[in-house]
Amino acid sequence: MKKQSPIQGIKQKEDGTYSVQYSARHPVTRIPKTLRRKCTDKGEPIRTMAEAQRIYRQLVIEVTKALEGEVTPTWGALVESYLAAALERGNTPKTVENYKLGLEAHTFAKWKTRKVTEITTDEIRSLVKDGLGDRSEGQKKNILKFIKAVFKCGVESGVINRDPTPDVKFRKGDKIKDCLTEPQIRVLLNKAKTLGIEWYPHWAMALYTGMRNGELYALTWDKVDLDRRLIKVDCSWNNVDGFKSTKSGDDRMVEIASALVPVLAELKLKHSDSIYVLPRLTKWDKGEQARELRMFLVSCGLPQVRFHDLRASWATVMLGKGIEPAKVMIMGGWKEMKTMMIYMRKAGITIQGITDNLVLHSSNSEHAQVVNLGSRRTS
Repeated sequence: MKKQSPIQGIKQKEDGTYSVQYSARHPVTRIPKTLRRKCTDKGEPIRTMAEAQRIYRQLVIEVTKALEGEVTPTWGALVESYLAAALERGNTPKTVENYKLGLEAHTFAKWKTRKVTEITTDEIRSLVKDGLGDRSEGQKKNILKFIKAVFKCGVESGVINRDPTPDVKFRKGDKIKDCLTEPQIRVLLNKAKTLGIEWYPHWAMALYTGMRNGELYALTWDKVDLDRRLIKVDCSWNNVDGFKSTKSGDDRMVEIASALVPVLAELKLKHSDSIYVLPRLTKWDKGEQARELRMFLVSCGLPQVRFHDLRASWATVMLGKGIEPAKVMIMGGWKEMKTMMIYMRKAGITIQGITDNLVLHSSNSEHAQVVNLGSRRTS
């Protein structure tokens, strides 16, 4: 008489031996995966129920691993899927490229060929807190954001069940890069103009308007009204997206300082055949504006700042002159007051005047005098 097995995949044949089978469906495609065995690992018939049950458990493990191998991507494959999905969701190519570069640079060496389900929370925390070395807290926070976005994509697409990205606390900081002071700006622009440096109008525009590099690159003469001293900023540019809207997505008006009018008038006269306000420079096209600025600053004995820091320099100078923060914020295109607070602290305007009424001693008292007691004699 045949022995009935409680496991449906185990069947006893007429000759008393057993056949074993296990099936499971792919969680996404729903296509079944089946494995069968009629013999033991040594090639002999399966003669006992215990041996059949052992082989059945083995088949369960093999089928499960096979399905996981099909549905669970490697970290590199999931990153690729995420980047493609990010573009479809409307992220700009430049943003996607930033994610791509960050993820490849900081995660691929260890994780690229690993199954995403093998990457643990502790590994992610260790990578961000320790593996990124002396990089800034802001950079570490960004890499963690990039990693979390990839895992979230995996959860949403059904290839993984959970996001292992940990919550990591970073030191809060609102430091900005060094800015040029007003006297330093005067040295920079005066020397650049005197020496006929080709970057002079670009630096002048950045320091007088607070416009971003991409906004300056995209600025055309039809957006400039010299009579009313106004510039309409509604376009930007980068080497990945090309021409696009401003960073905030909003248009804004920028007032042209009186001292900048002659600079613009001369540019329009010299380059009347160009639709662009600022001359096209080969090194600007290649994105070398920061390096060129630093080299000139060094030659002038001035602090080294990035091209983008000229915008911060403009903001701190304006605030230092008593211009209302709200106006600086509107003209510079900032949306959040917390960003403006950084520049306000940098300019020192948040503490100006707080000691005006601070009197802790009598200002009429006589100054202390130092009395010479002569040298001490020893017997």
